[in-house]
Amino acid sequence: MAKLETTYLGLKLKNPIVVGSSGLTNSVEKIKKLRDAGAGAVVLKSLFEEQINHDVNRAIHSGQGLDYPEALDYMKNYSRDNSVAEYLKLISEAKSAVDIPVIASINCYSDTEWIDFALQIEKAGADAIELNLFVLNTDKNSAADSYEGLYYSIAKAVSEELKIPVVMKLGLYFSNLVSVVNKLSVSGAKGVVLFNRFYEPDIDINTLSITAAEVFSSPADIRRSLRWVAIVSDKVKNIEVAASTGIHDGDAVIKQLLAGARVTQVCSSVYKNGPEVITRMVKKLEEWMDEKKFKTIDEFRGLMSYKKIQNPVLYERAQFMRYFSKFE
Repeated sequence: MAKLETTYLGLKLKNPIVVGSSGLTNSVEKIKKLRDAGAGAVVLKSLFEEQINHDVNRAIHSGQGLDYPEALDYMKNYSRDNSVAEYLKLISEAKSAVDIPVIASINCYSDTEWIDFALQIEKAGADAIELNLFVLNTDKNSAADSYEGLYYSIAKAVSEELKIPVVMKLGLYFSNLVSVVNKLSVSGAKGVVLFNRFYEPDIDINTLSITAAEVFSSPADIRRSLRWVAIVSDKVKNIEVAASTGIHDGDAVIKQLLAGARVTQVCSSVYKNGPEVITRMVKKLEEWMDEKKFKTIDEFRGLMSYKKIQNPVLYERAQFMRYFSKFE
């Protein structure tokens, strides 16, 4: 019978299916249900620096008697500490309640303010920390290296202070993703998640207003990550790759493992179908491994990665010549 156990960031997982950072993981009760459904690990809902600052400003503007500096400083520190304390409590309680790895997540854009918070996360018992970082570069005069440098500096600053593994959750907006991941590994990151799913704007043509585009991924979105999982996992050996986006069933889990992913992160599919979809993913993986006579995941992980396939150029092809030429 197939053995689904694997490791990620040095942590032991009963299977490679990890529930990604989201509202699905913002309470102990939800995490228990995910564990019971078969999740190998969970990434807690991110605590956003932007949200903390928003809460601080809201408290200040709604407060009374804040017309002197001491009161203002007190309110800022109280609001921030309260947000952090709630998150640390979630980490501690989750670690006590479940026997699967609990990975913390923070969404940050500064490389200094969050080091103390990261240390508190480690002390609270988190098994690893995922840095959910995204900077939208709209300055036409800025150089790519200055934009990318922020990722390296944050990875380095946090990694140097922590004993637990640091993971960078990335978007796909890089001119040379392989180089970026390689430099992140040198900066101390032990893993990368490919790819983050961001808020994206849409336009309501009836109300002439900006709205949010579709929040959830679709099965077709696996195309955004599969190519890069296959390439990065081969070209950058000293960092682990977690696949994310478009993983909605067991077939998608298998594809990402074949491409070279260490683990697969699921989110939208669980929102749409409930925790039981994880159970079905685990069953599919197990049945497929038995059918193919694979006893462990390591026997087939990366079997279809960039260097393992006969023609690696297939992962580099960007045009549809073969598919659309008959329609000329």
